[in-house]
Order: sequence, then structure tokens, then C-alpha cells
Amino acid sequence: MSDVAGGIANLRPLAQAKEQKAWYWYDWANSAYVTTVGTVLFAPYIIAIAKEAAVDNRISLLGVSVAPGSLPSYLVTISTIISAVVLPLMGPIADRTANKKRLLASFAWLGALSGSLIFFATGSNWQIGAVGFFLANIFLGASLVVNDSILPLISDEENRDRVSSRGWAWGYLGGGLLLAINLALVTLHDSVGLSEGEAARISMLSACIWWAAFTLIPYFRLNDHEPIALAESDGGNQGIFAESFGQLAKTLRELPKYPVALNFLLAYLFFNDGIQTVIASASTYGSEELGFGQSVLIGTILLVQFVAFGGALFFGRLAKRFGAKRTILGGLGIWMVIVTAALFLPEKGLVPFLLLGVAIGVVLGGTQALARSYFSLLIPRGKEAEYFSFYHAMDRGTSWFGTLVFGLVYQFTDSYRPAIFALIVFFVIGGLLLVRVDTAKGIRDAGNDEPAVI
Repeated sequence: MSDVAGGIANLRPLAQAKEQKAWYWYDWANSAYVTTVGTVLFAPYIIAIAKEAAVDNRISLLGVSVAPGSLPSYLVTISTIISAVVLPLMGPIADRTANKKRLLASFAWLGALSGSLIFFATGSNWQIGAVGFFLANIFLGASLVVNDSILPLISDEENRDRVSSRGWAWGYLGGGLLLAINLALVTLHDSVGLSEGEAARISMLSACIWWAAFTLIPYFRLNDHEPIALAESDGGNQGIFAESFGQLAKTLRELPKYPVALNFLLAYLFFNDGIQTVIASASTYGSEELGFGQSVLIGTILLVQFVAFGGALFFGRLAKRFGAKRTILGGLGIWMVIVTAALFLPEKGLVPFLLLGVAIGVVLGGTQALARSYFSLLIPRGKEAEYFSFYHAMDRGTSWFGTLVFGLVYQFTDSYRPAIFALIVFFVIGGLLLVRVDTAKGIRDAGNDEPAVI
């Protein structure tokens, strides 16, 4: 009866639930591109195309002579650096836009359109594929900033962990489903009259179409939310871009007022870098150190995707009982066990390798989903996109530390075992920094409501 005043029911929870269901679909949409293109198919395909164009095993990338095998890494690095510069400029614009769903969809559709250019990379024309992949990564990052900034607008502090976890879970389910279909097409390409390259191109194009098509659901079903920051602005005749850039400078000066949010960002940069490096290095470790073939690695990737669906939901429930911070810390403990176990995995030991994949799946989505919802509690209302732009920019700008450590340890030891184990330092440092984060103070500083369990 407390939700009824003067005979009029409070319909806000119902409206929020409807928007949450719509919001989940964007994780479902973009994860298909991330898994099929970014994680599995693009790198081997573009390397094969670049080798066709290579002279003395070298191609020219922005005037620099590089080996075809290093092309995907350079493209990721360049797009990551550009994203780290551009994304903070996107945040103030998103915060001052009531129609965030249109901005989200615009970035998503531009990203999907750019990624579709990879389909036309044939023969020795690797350049169009490289441009498409580069632009798609930039637009994907921008869309994720807007998407994450919508989370606090459609869920209160009490339900944010649950909503964020479900979004991640839907992402793993959607990405895994399309990846399974595409890997079947690539594996069985002869039976459907396609070459392996044609099957890979069609699969990557399908991921872009999937990304664009399912973005229609949040575009049509999310509501507009009047920006708080705009209401607090000084007004004047400035355009939204000029006003937004001025707000960015102001926010940079105000960052010290939210030290807890900054402390968490520092912790996140360490443990997330460890997570990303483990994922990026897992296939190399499995093939080069443990001697597994492509079929085992593909099967393990799919296993991780589908286990991560349940893992994200499970971590969301744990957070409701123990709080997001404690649950993340527990997840980091499991990550430490994972890299330690990897040190001792027997060569060709299929069952231990699959068990390790299950463990990764359990904690992968959960730790990242809760990091997103936890950070949202520590940032001020009306500036969600600004702070999430820093969140993603700092993540991308420092994401090379883990791969650098992995590469250096391998170079000095000539073994991937100590290289994968060395990543434990990122989880240890990230965990120790997270322990020092004062959640209650951070929520008070940001002016948010404190959940029942923190």
C-alpha cells in the first residue's frame, strides 16, 4: 500500500523493469561482434590477407614496415590509444543529451557499418578490412560509454548489481550463440560450397548485422531521460559541443572531490588488465605450451562463453547477499587460483584445461559486471557518461601493461607457464587497492543512496 498515494499507484518500478529488459539487448547485440570478429575470426583472416600483399614478409601500415602477423595487434593498439583520447570527449555530450538511446544507436550503427567493410577485404586488399576494424573499435567504445551511463538511469542503487549482471549475462549468451553458429559455418565450409575465407567473411558480416539489428530493441524501447547536468548548467548561447567540452574541463578539476571513485578506478585498472590479458593469452598458452589443436581451443572458447552467462547471474546474486565489493574480491581470489593452476597444467591435459575454462567462465562476467555497477555508486548523478568515459578511457589507455608483462616474462624464461603466472601480480595489487576503497564514503560523496548491503 506504500506505493499508492491518493489512489494512484507508483508505476516507476514497472517502467524501470521494462527499460532494463530493453537495455539488456545491447549487451546481447554488441557482444556478438566482440566474440566473432574481435576475439576469434578477424586476426587470422586479416593476417592471411596481408600475407598475400606482403613483400619480403612486410606490409606498410601508416608508412611503417610491419610483419603481417603483427597487423591485428597494431590495429588494436592504435584504436585503443585513439579511444583513450576521444572517449572522455564523448561523456559530457552524452550527459547533456536527453535522447541517449539515439546516441547509443548512432554509435552502434556506425560501428556495425564500419565493421561490415571487413567483408570486402579480399585478395590482397587488407587495407579496407583494417580501416573497418579500426573504426568499429572506436564506435564500439563510444557506444559502451553511453550504454553504461544509462544503467544508473534505469535502476536504483539497490538493484544495480542485479541489472548490470543480467546485462553481462545476456551479452555472453548472445555472443556465444552467434559464435557457435559461425564456427560451425567456418568448420563445415566445404559442405556448403564455400571457401574458408568466404565463410569467415560471411560470419564477420553476420556479427555486424546482428549488432545493428538487435540495437533496434533498446532504440525503440528505452525512454528519454532529462539530463541533470544540463539543468545545472549556466545556460547561455553555447552549443552542446562547446558547453560539453567546457564541462569536461570542469569535471577534471572536480575529480579530487571524489577520491573513492578514483581509488576504485586505480584498483580496476590493475585487476581488469589482468583479466583481459588472461583472456587474450589463453589461446596462445593452450596451443603453444599445452599443445592443443584448434578444435579444442574453439570448443573451450564456446564453453567459457556459455558458462560466463551463468557466472554473471550467480555473481549478481552473491552481490545481493554480500555486497559488490566483497563479491569482486572473492572473484579476484579465484582469478589468482586460475593463474596459479595454469602454471602446473599438464601438457595435453584436456580435462584440467576444460576445468580451467569453466573456472574462467564463472568469474569472467561476474567480476566485470559488478565492477560496472559498483563504480556507478561512486559517481555523481547527472555525470554518469563523463565518469564512464574515464572508466573506459583509462581501461583502454593502460590495457597494454598486462600484455607487456606477459611478453617480457616469456622472453626471459622462454616459457608461457611463468608468463601466465606472472599476471597474478595484477590481481594481488588490484585486490589490495580495492580493500582500501571506502564504499560508504564514496556513495555519500557522490550523493547517492546507500544500498542495504554494500
